[in-house]
Amino acid sequence: MPYSDFKTINQAKASFELNTTLIDLFPQVELIEPSAYLKTTLKRNLTIAFDNDTEKARSELIIAPLLIEIRELFDRKVSLFSGREFNVDATQGLNGFCDYIVSASEFTLEIEAPVITIVEAKNESTNAGLGQCIAEMVAAQRFNQGRNRTIPNIYGVVTTGRVWRFLKLSAQTVAIDNDELVIENEEDLSISKILAILSEPIKGLN
Repeated sequence: MPYSDFKTINQAKASFELNTTLIDLFPQVELIEPSAYLKTTLKRNLTIAFDNDTEKARSELIIAPLLIEIRELFDRKVSLFSGREFNVDATQGLNGFCDYIVSASEFTLEIEAPVITIVEAKNESTNAGLGQCIAEMVAAQRFNQGRNRTIPNIYGVVTTGRVWRFLKLSAQTVAIDNDELVIENEEDLSISKILAILSEPIKGLN
């Protein structure tokens, strides 16, 4: 079954023998000020995205610009993949398409290890995508292991564009952030925290 068949956290836990914990994942991250370019982009895009109120609009107009900002912050040392097939182990249901994949590789034509972050876009609540995101994070973990590029943590996020919830997979434990971050406008402090959290796995590799 593909990633999208993992509808609940418990389904992913049972399939991959995972433990889960609900904690304050990022109590003290150093906030990152968004660039003037990102602020201008979001100022132009947010109203359109919110008024359209579709997953596609929010993905293209909010999520993608934030992820591109991360790539620029790290001098394009990471690669961003959108809507790519990520088939790791079909026998375990680790196959299908991911909304966004971030890899700590400069190569942009194919997904290379290590995959560090999985982003799952949803039009409804973030809870609706947690099971799917966890399955995709497990796939990233196994993808890296199979290429001898094991890293301690795989990060994940489920987002509607407006609301963001982060996860972290370490060995067999998935930590889910207690808090959801909400973007209301281009000056929202949540944007700085989202950028900071998205930067964490990249900093951890340096």
